[in-house]
Amino acid sequence: MAESSTILSLAATLRSHAEQLRPGERLPSTRELVRRHHASPVTVSRAVARLVAEGVVVTRPGDGTYVAQPAESTRAVADLSWQTTALGDRAIDAAALRVYLEAVPPGTIAMAGGYAHPSLLPVREMSAALQRASRRPDAWTRPALLGLPALQSWFAAEIGPSVGADEVLVTGGGQSAMSVAIRALVPPGAPLLVESPTYPGALAVARAAGVRPVPVPVDEGGIRPDLLEETFALTRARCVYLQPLFQNPTVTVLDDARRHEVLRVAARAGAFVIEDDFARYLVHEGAPPHPLILDDDDGRVVYVTSLTKAAAPSMRIGALVARGAAAERVRALHIVDAFFVPRFLQEAALEFVAGPAWNRHLRSLQQLLRRRRQVLVTALARSAPDIDIPQVPHGGMHVWARLPDDVDERHLAEACRRQGVLVSAGRPYFAAEPPAGHLRLSFAGVANSSDLDVAVQRLAQALEAVRGRRAPS
Repeated sequence: MAESSTILSLAATLRSHAEQLRPGERLPSTRELVRRHHASPVTVSRAVARLVAEGVVVTRPGDGTYVAQPAESTRAVADLSWQTTALGDRAIDAAALRVYLEAVPPGTIAMAGGYAHPSLLPVREMSAALQRASRRPDAWTRPALLGLPALQSWFAAEIGPSVGADEVLVTGGGQSAMSVAIRALVPPGAPLLVESPTYPGALAVARAAGVRPVPVPVDEGGIRPDLLEETFALTRARCVYLQPLFQNPTVTVLDDARRHEVLRVAARAGAFVIEDDFARYLVHEGAPPHPLILDDDDGRVVYVTSLTKAAAPSMRIGALVARGAAAERVRALHIVDAFFVPRFLQEAALEFVAGPAWNRHLRSLQQLLRRRRQVLVTALARSAPDIDIPQVPHGGMHVWARLPDDVDERHLAEACRRQGVLVSAGRPYFAAEPPAGHLRLSFAGVANSSDLDVAVQRLAQALEAVRGRRAPS
């Protein structure tokens, strides 16, 4: 269970007080801290225990709590230069993913992350589900390798009637499932066709596995089947990675007329289709089209989905659906990678999604995302009209913005950081040279809608500063 905000706040106060004392000096007694901070003895005890775990203070039973002596490092400085030769030239670059995960400095508005703000998360409901799951006598035992049967069945029902529960592999989130799928289906050195632009996490997985991502252009209707067919013929690739629903970053939805054509093109090439359905629960209005795997009759589509985006960053529960020999391979690789997903987390996920709280949360989340999307689009039109939004999304957590031709996206992203707003530059989303400058702007990672107005004002100021720097004197 996560510690309460009261405990964390008191721990921060005591930490600050300890930093003003010399090592060995005594902190006030528990009774004095209770009186001084109007806290319960349990809250004080847990706050002190947190500082003990951090090494800030030490407790002496019957005597009190004292500021700890600073630890002295006795570790010798080693020469690690030999590792450069031993590791070779294989690069694993996670830089494009760190923007989704980096800590946000105080006073900065985050529009670069990949997750919803804590205010949008069903924390209380998930905590209750975790409590119920943890009380089960078998919560800490090893689950079935493919996942809890009841959770497999739930995912199968969510995906559609042609998917059987026995075809579902429960994974540790969508990134893990996507990584397993790419590495299982595409051998090192082989090409993997990807949308251009596409999710940097897929590009990072491919490159880390020695797989060569090859871009296929996307327009307002999704990936172009004619260019997909040409690229299959030129590269002899045997797999394409797609995001048919609210594609990241362009937020396009694969056009109805293209869905069957994409599958026909893949069939003629003898290729697999990895369908990353990460945004299934992030629709803003209307009903999204059914997953592409439901149109697949010959085991061509390997399907990936996740609860993480809609539930919480640490709800690392996803699903991977594959059939035939592909299923055997992805399941074997999943065992090699992780053995299984912790049972208590699967139980907590099942407790949450199988009850009424899940659908209530989705309805609330969809309304809030729709409202925030509109606030952001309106603010951009008002304060930064030179930034073009080619497509207003009907789902997802962000907008994809094209910059004026005279603006360098890297300079603008850095200027935004200095102004106190984090944005994602567009370059990492392209497997090859991008055609223009872009920004990916999240409207889900901010605390409230008013922050979006402030963020766009800061973005406009950064844009003006970047352009002013280029203007002739």
